[in-house]
Amino acid sequence: MYIDLIVLVVLIVAVVIYSKRFQTYIFGLGVIDILFRILNIIKGYIPIADIRSFISKYIPESVPGVINHYTSGVLNSILTWVYVIIMGIFLYFVIKIFIKRKKI
Repeated sequence: MYIDLIVLVVLIVAVVIYSKRFQTYIFGLGVIDILFRILNIIKGYIPIADIRSFISKYIPESVPGVINHYTSGVLNSILTWVYVIIMGIFLYFVIKIFIKRKKI
């Protein structure tokens, strides 16, 4: 089924509707990917089978996991590089905010 793809698209559309700034799109995709990865780590430590199966069924492992699951060949390579560039920009914004704060 396409449930993991639908979840990803709905979250991305929600970010796009929420704001019209480029920086928000980048932060949104970064937060979505981090959320997916954290939920999948938690899935391994939850003893309740219903919750574990819910996360396995409806939550993708990560954004690259969805890209690799539904594409192949050149399109897969292009989307993977777009993802890497977006995550590089995300890292740049996070470091920029961290340096601006200067309070540790």
